[in-house]
Amino acid sequence: MNRHFVTTCLTALILFVVVGSAAAQQITLPPPKTDGGKPLMQVLNERHSTREFGAEKLSPQMLSNLLWAAFGVNRTDGKRTAPSAVNWQEMDIYVTLPEGAYVYDAKANRLNLVASEDLRAATGSQPFTGTAPLNLVYVADMTKAKTSPENQAIWVPADAGVIVQNVYLFCASEGLVAVVRGMIPRDALAKALKLRPEQKIMLAQTVGYPKK
Repeated sequence: MNRHFVTTCLTALILFVVVGSAAAQQITLPPPKTDGGKPLMQVLNERHSTREFGAEKLSPQMLSNLLWAAFGVNRTDGKRTAPSAVNWQEMDIYVTLPEGAYVYDAKANRLNLVASEDLRAATGSQPFTGTAPLNLVYVADMTKAKTSPENQAIWVPADAGVIVQNVYLFCASEGLVAVVRGMIPRDALAKALKLRPEQKIMLAQTVGYPKK
């Protein structure tokens, strides 16, 4: 067999493997569906917390809709579905799924891999975090919150809280359930998510279908 031919085939195979591996590092979400849903007053009436979740996974479309509702881009100028002080947009949403942990890129509408292991149980101390299909972790990049520490202590938690409520309302509209959590092993989770020192974990929120 011609040596050049064999070399060419091996090179092509290596490129295929490398490109395939790189592509697996990202999940491109379908465009969010921004119409429909229940009336606002109804979802406010139905909004509640639960700590019991079914095992059913969210579809890519449902996940895209959820993340857009949480903190997606809703205007051509890049502003978002949740306000932030001085439009810092300092909050990142980390998405922990059975197949790995990702960070949500709202502008590209995709998930970027940060850890290939299942970190769901690492997001909290309560047992349901490890079996629910999805845990969201809200991480503030304090380098974007360009103000005094005193103002950061007021506005950054408020920004996280608005996103939390967006998720609650979306869940009430779409037949999902959720609970926000502050009991988080922050140091261990920050290490697992490969966060920089200036990135601070604010809250976590578990999302899924109701347990039947």
